[in-house]
Amino acid sequence: MKNPFVFGKSVTGNYFTDRKEETRRLEANLTHGINTILISPRRWGKTSLVKKVIAGNKRDDVKFVLVDMFYCKSEEAFYHLLANEVIKQTSSKLDEWIENGKRFLSNITPKFSFGTDPLNDFSVSFEWNPKDDTDIEILQLPEKIAERKGIRVVVCFDEFQQIDLFGDPVNFQRKVRSVWQHQQNTTYCLFGSKMHMMESMFSDSSKPLYKFGDIMFLKKIPTCEWVPFITRQFAATGKTITTEQAERICGITDNLSSYVQQMAWIIWYKAETNVKDEMIDEAVNDLLEQNKVFFQRDIEALTELQLRFLVALADGVDTGLTTKNVIQKYGLVSSANVQGIKKSLLTKEFIDTDSDKIFISDPIFKLWIKKTIIK
Repeated sequence: MKNPFVFGKSVTGNYFTDRKEETRRLEANLTHGINTILISPRRWGKTSLVKKVIAGNKRDDVKFVLVDMFYCKSEEAFYHLLANEVIKQTSSKLDEWIENGKRFLSNITPKFSFGTDPLNDFSVSFEWNPKDDTDIEILQLPEKIAERKGIRVVVCFDEFQQIDLFGDPVNFQRKVRSVWQHQQNTTYCLFGSKMHMMESMFSDSSKPLYKFGDIMFLKKIPTCEWVPFITRQFAATGKTITTEQAERICGITDNLSSYVQQMAWIIWYKAETNVKDEMIDEAVNDLLEQNKVFFQRDIEALTELQLRFLVALADGVDTGLTTKNVIQKYGLVSSANVQGIKKSLLTKEFIDTDSDKIFISDPIFKLWIKKTIIK
């Protein structure tokens, strides 16, 4: 029997839970021409949300293009990737790919290459002439195709913060904005796993992409939505988990989507029919063991003061870290040190803030610190 939970990748279909309001808002934005930026910590389901909206699109006059920038490390690689994905995902036939490449990229010579399955395995390369406005032409490509076909093209960039690796990221952002802001038939959805980089890029008035679109801050899926999903998934496969046990999973994982799914996945395998409480304890130990190598590596990359700061958070201190008692108890030296440590750990995304509270972003990492360092 197939496990009814999924982790480690984006989820779709019956594996997806809640996000009803976010789905409606994102779909309305993108299909009505509102550029949108999705911001949240890692593993909160941004990619899954975008894929849900794409999968739910029933309109013939709207074409979605999903561009994964995870391996994109240069501006030139960006243009190749964008042209490749836009041509492929807005065309339905092989000959249309080639025709669109030649028609809409007039200042450069596209060269197409195909794998064993030409309908799915496809890439495009170019004869590159630096004197031509090749970059501008490719940035205009989605709009040109949209105008020609009388449709709206929605381009979704996953891991968009990769542009920070480009040789001159600020100039690239200026270029992108100067072209994209005038397009009437193309909408952009920008999201990535580096929350604070994305937030700075679009919320800082000194940055070229400031207020480029509607910023959606995703929240965690609440326990009241997770519990019926977990119990329903177990029941659909002939197994039983109680409401209290499902709530315990949410509490341990702090409702972080990937961990909720992973814990439920482990427990489902352990249970023949009914879930026993000790299976949840075993699943926690499994999670800690599976992530031990990564957590140890993270700890080794920290300074002694940064580690002490995390120990304080794991020990339950989420406010008042600059007070004399906390500084003395955890050896944080001074309030100035605390502020510097906080800024550094925020940038590295080890921690996050909510109003006046500070917390460790990864709840299993927090638990590992409690069990192995604080004890």
